[in-house]
Amino acid sequence: MLGAVGMQATALQSNKEARNQATATTFARELAEKMRGNKGVAIQTTTAQNPYLFDVTLDTSTTIATPSPNCFTAGCPTPKDAAIWDVADWQGRVQATLPTPRVKVCFDQDPFDSAGKPRWVCTDDGDIAVLKMSWTRNSTAGTLEFAATTGVPVVVVPLTAGSSE
Repeated sequence: MLGAVGMQATALQSNKEARNQATATTFARELAEKMRGNKGVAIQTTTAQNPYLFDVTLDTSTTIATPSPNCFTAGCPTPKDAAIWDVADWQGRVQATLPTPRVKVCFDQDPFDSAGKPRWVCTDDGDIAVLKMSWTRNSTAGTLEFAATTGVPVVVVPLTAGSSE
């Protein structure tokens, strides 16, 4: 009986982790679509020009301010304003859905180490942006991994904005 209860708890944890992975992948696809819709900004290689490039841990103390101008009520005067609005809206929904997520979007030609393990460090060059995401979760060893300080990215997805032509 005790073994069955343990299996039930493990199954519930595995189901939760699978749901979080599916949710993170859906968020990654959504951000990729936003970048493709605003490719003039998304192909820029610096954070000053491209709001889609960021590294943030969205814990409960993180406040995501409503950008000015408010593109929902007033429209966005520039493509960069639309990108700032997209990122703030997207980050707010990620924060509300995943437990303490860390998200990094960068240009990275080599998102994996020599053993094939994903890593947070980016090469900051190349022509493909990569989304790296993790959240607070139980590791395979049963220890709690905090996305901001331990562990590796759980989801790594290329975000192709399209070409500049």
